Amino acid sequence: MTDLDDAPWLTLLGWGEGGTEGLTAASRDALENAELVFGARRHLRLLPPLAAEVREWPVPFADGIPQLLAERGRRVVMLVSGDPFWFGAGTSLVRQLSPGEWRASPAPSTFGLAASRLGWPLEGCTCLGLHAKPLTRIRPHLHPGRRLLVLLRDGEAVSELAGWLARFGFGASRLHLLEALGGDGECIRSVRADVTLPDDIAHPVAVGLEVAGEGPALPLTPGLADEFFDHDGQITKQAVRALTLAALAPRAGERLWDLGTGSGSIAIEWLLAHPDNRALGVERDAGRAARARRNAHALGVDWLEVVGGDALAMLEAGALAEAPPPEAVFIGGGLSQALLEALWRRLPAGVRIVANAVTLESEALLAHWHQRAGGELLRLELASAAPLGTRRGWKASYPIVQWRVSR
Repeated sequence: MTDLDDAPWLTLLGWGEGGTEGLTAASRDALENAELVFGARRHLRLLPPLAAEVREWPVPFADGIPQLLAERGRRVVMLVSGDPFWFGAGTSLVRQLSPGEWRASPAPSTFGLAASRLGWPLEGCTCLGLHAKPLTRIRPHLHPGRRLLVLLRDGEAVSELAGWLARFGFGASRLHLLEALGGDGECIRSVRADVTLPDDIAHPVAVGLEVAGEGPALPLTPGLADEFFDHDGQITKQAVRALTLAALAPRAGERLWDLGTGSGSIAIEWLLAHPDNRALGVERDAGRAARARRNAHALGVDWLEVVGGDALAMLEAGALAEAPPPEAVFIGGGLSQALLEALWRRLPAGVRIVANAVTLESEALLAHWHQRAGGELLRLELASAAPLGTRRGWKASYPIVQWRVSR
């Protein structure tokens, strides 16, 4: 046994539908010696009689954190589902704690239990926790033949997920409904996404999803087809977008400013590159800004932040002036000498800047800045086959001049 005087005051105790069954000796010891036990209502109902005070964790989750922190100095146990740091509550809690204040005793995660019930290799599954997140976040992962394990808030969310699958063209996918895993009420049922689902799905629920159907899967390389985006013509076209993303070179966890975001296509593909990426789009046209938000939601990257207004004004005294600095900036609209001067003056060293120009005036501006600041200047000329009388010929697009440079 651990000396209670030397032990951290808080224990994050992995908990499942089996209650105390399967707990390690250390976990049982922490529970028996606790002065206070926190937990969700569904966790507390599985507790054996204890000498400790038992307190229900409030909803929303964040409201309980001050209550927990106020108990420093007591021996506190918090019951958390499965593994506290695998889409669990532990991640949110330890942000408020210092090293040495807590210890964790994980139990098998719902993902692990689900994979073991279905006989799926966990390392080959995509695992998503969508309790409180938009279900459209599943969109980038819909590739026929792939297996997903998805945690959902309740049975209504399962029906909503099935509806999205059908809307995206993946109604033929098979849903394995995994309810109350590890408990006496464990239940596993399978059904296609495009049929009527059971109306008695019990929480907690996970879904094992075998993706199938004829819906368009999102490619893994940059340059989505233009048809994936709702737009009014104000969009960086597919081939140019692919080259622009290559120039921006997104890396995991980086932030982009997309100035003149239009349909949001550049920012959206930046976010699709990695789930930890962030992007801020600036668009002066309110209709286009709203469209960019809708596109982001539909393509599973709802965390795109779009603000309305003039990029130069916002850089000087607005949202951009207060925003976290980016690692990369794309100028898709509103290119001007004043904007480049402001960016050069305000951005920290090392920021990657990419600007595309179509008009002679903006091309001349980029040529001037290339001479002044260096970088790489490219002229992109594209043509596509089109009818030419009874035959075919090349129809050229306006050439694009692209400048990329590190500040």
